[in-house]
Amino acid sequence: QVHLAESGGGLVQAGGSLRLSCIASGRTFSTYRMGWFRQAPGKERDFVAAISSSGINTYYADSVKGRFTISREIAKNTVYLQMNSLKPEDTAVYYCAAGTVRGLQISDFAYWGQGTQVTVSS
Repeated sequence: QVHLAESGGGLVQAGGSLRLSCIASGRTFSTYRMGWFRQAPGKERDFVAAISSSGINTYYADSVKGRFTISREIAKNTVYLQMNSLKPEDTAVYYCAAGTVRGLQISDFAYWGQGTQVTVSS
């Protein structure tokens, strides 16, 4: 069982930056593939970024490539999402997720946080 808690969301102007954090409970954090997803009002939850258990491999949605960076700090049981050059279309609730299988689909992640709101004003 893994408990995830996100933080770092807020209101920012277009072009600005935010860093989201996700702290995981449990001693097996290093064995989990971690991901970030987002859900805008009235839309489905979409994949944003993921990082392998080792931290070596990262994956990004096309819409955020070059702007967002996912990283993890195993000693702190924490995964981050650095978001730069934010756009109004990045506005959504951002969710942290953990899983043990390969894949970038929602179903590939067994554990989810409660989400943190990111609002980008134009």
